[in-house]
Amino acid sequence: MNIKINRDALLKPLANVASIVERKHALPILSNILIQGKDGQVQLTATDLEMQVSLSFKADLKEEIATTISARKFFDITRSLPDDCVIDIAIKDNRVSVKANKSRFAIQTLPAKDYPVMTKASSEAVVITISQIQLKRLLKQVEFAMAQQDIRYYLNGLLFEVNGNQLNIVGTDGHRLSFTSIHLDQNYNKTEVILPRKTVIELIKLLNDSEELVTVELYKGQVNFSFNDIQLISKVIDGKFPDYTRVIPEGHNNQFTIDRTQFLTSLQRASILSNEKYRGIRMMISDNILKLMSTNTEQEEAEEELEIQYQQDPIDIGFNVTYLIDVLTNIQDEKVNLAFLDTNSSCLFTIPNNNNYKYVVMPMRI
Repeated sequence: MNIKINRDALLKPLANVASIVERKHALPILSNILIQGKDGQVQLTATDLEMQVSLSFKADLKEEIATTISARKFFDITRSLPDDCVIDIAIKDNRVSVKANKSRFAIQTLPAKDYPVMTKASSEAVVITISQIQLKRLLKQVEFAMAQQDIRYYLNGLLFEVNGNQLNIVGTDGHRLSFTSIHLDQNYNKTEVILPRKTVIELIKLLNDSEELVTVELYKGQVNFSFNDIQLISKVIDGKFPDYTRVIPEGHNNQFTIDRTQFLTSLQRASILSNEKYRGIRMMISDNILKLMSTNTEQEEAEEELEIQYQQDPIDIGFNVTYLIDVLTNIQDEKVNLAFLDTNSSCLFTIPNNNNYKYVVMPMRI
């Protein structure tokens, strides 16, 4: 059983599936990818039992094939071969032979019948469609606010909420919250799922900047994404996401609008001398001036001054500068609006003339 394929045509799909495979696993077969081929079409599948990615592509294939092979070894071999060479993959007994030019590799396999393939849920689902570029933009606007390995496991992911004709996506780690929303073309029953962090990160990698559609199927206990020749199946986090509507403030009347890039570069410069552990930065806002100040344990100081239009109550407040840089890096609009209640309140970031994005960051003592 043989497959012939151009190295460059194999490398990208192989990289996309290999990235979800754990290097070491209690079940050896989960370090492998499943290779299936039929009628000139090859499908690669990888799973960690929580998520599964399958991709299909065309290849010179004469017979039906099915086997599993080490994801890491197969990817490293393919990546190391010369650009644009033709790879000849032969499967015989419990070994795979990989040949290209004068290179030859023989790799052990495990039976395809033993591979634990995840199946799509069969229950009723809420099905929506959205362009790849739009879904990728929405995810990048909120994914940075997800928690990492928090004992509150429901924070280690993003909330996908369909409510009427709205899709809301929310991430929070308890110190900040990012919310984004779009209108859908029809009304749906309210549905909520929490998509795990790893799934979100892999999905962003797989999406491209095209207008081609993604079909999103929200089941109880599972979410499926289908686009191009890719299918991603993921379990969801079994938990109750916090009521984000109670976190997003109203009535923050002390506000100003600022150029996003200018604000971002000033924060990045000021952060150079911030405390490496706490990353605190002081914001002093009054009489059309925004001052950014940072210090560290070595008594070093940085100060940035920006002109703004502001004639309201003076504000003197501290924040983790990383939380500010994150939001300004992941939204692409020219201007951002910052709103405060007082010197002890959270800060609400919004985009002028756009009510679909909100970012809330809690203050810190400086």
